[in-house]
Amino acid sequence: MDFESFGWLLPLAALLAAGLFAGFCAGMFGIGGGFVVVPAMLLVLPLLGGMKTEYAHVAVGTSAATIIVASLRSVTAHAKRGAVDFDILKTWAPWLIIGDVFGVVLAGHVDGHGLLLIFAIGVLLMSVNFLVPKLSDLVISDRMPSGLAMVAIAGPLGAFSSLLGIGGGTIAITVMTWCSRTIHRSIATASGIGTLIAVPTAIGFAIIGFGHAGLPWGSIGYINLPAAAAISSMSILTAPLGVAAAHKMPSAPLKRVFGAYLIVISLFMFKNALKA
Repeated sequence: MDFESFGWLLPLAALLAAGLFAGFCAGMFGIGGGFVVVPAMLLVLPLLGGMKTEYAHVAVGTSAATIIVASLRSVTAHAKRGAVDFDILKTWAPWLIIGDVFGVVLAGHVDGHGLLLIFAIGVLLMSVNFLVPKLSDLVISDRMPSGLAMVAIAGPLGAFSSLLGIGGGTIAITVMTWCSRTIHRSIATASGIGTLIAVPTAIGFAIIGFGHAGLPWGSIGYINLPAAAAISSMSILTAPLGVAAAHKMPSAPLKRVFGAYLIVISLFMFKNALKA
C-alpha cells in the first residue's frame, strides 16, 4: 500500500507524534521544539500539496507558530516552581525581537535550498552542546552579559533562531550556565526566551509568505494552520511532563541521546538540501 492511500491518517499521526516529542523537549531542555517540528513538517507537507520550493519556509514558519504554545506552556510550568529569571527576559527582549525581524527579512531573500542548508548546519552545531555536556559545566563569569556584550548575544540569537524556526534555548542555556546560573534556572528562563523569539518570527513568516502561490493547503503565509494546531494540541500536554523531568531526572544521558538525534536530523536536512 502506498503512502498516500492512508489519506489523512498518517500525516495527522506524524504531526501529533511530533507535537508530543516537541512539547516534552521544550519542557525538558528549555528549547522550543523546532528541531523536531521542522523535519516532521518536511515529511508531511508533500501530502498537503503546494510547491516543493515553498516547503522549507512553511516548515520553519509553522515551527515558530508551534513554539509559541510549547514555550508558553513550559515557562508557565517553570514559573510555578519559581525557576524563571524574569529580569533576563526583560533586558534581552528588545534585542531578541530586533534580531528576529532581521532574521525574518533575511529568510524572505533566501530560497528553500539555502534555508535547508542553514538549518542543517545550525542543527549540527547545536548537537555539540548536547553531546559534550561538559561545555555547559564551564563557568566564565559570575554575572550575565550587559551592555554591548548582551546586545551582541541577544540580537544574533534572535536572528539565527528565526532562520531555523527554533526557540534559541540551546544557546541561551549555554550562556546562562557559563555565567553561573544553575541548569534548572537556565532551562526555565530559556523557555521564556523561546516565546519572545517565536511570536515575532511567526508573525513575520506569515507576512513574508502572504499571497505566495504554491503554498500547501491550509497555509496563511508561511504558516500551515492545520499542522500548527495538531502539533500544538499535543505539545500542551507533554511540555509540563518535560518540566517535571527536568527537575527530577539526570539530564546528561538524555542530552547525549538528543544530541545523537540532532546529528541524524542534520544529515536528513543536508540530504533534502542537496536534493533541492
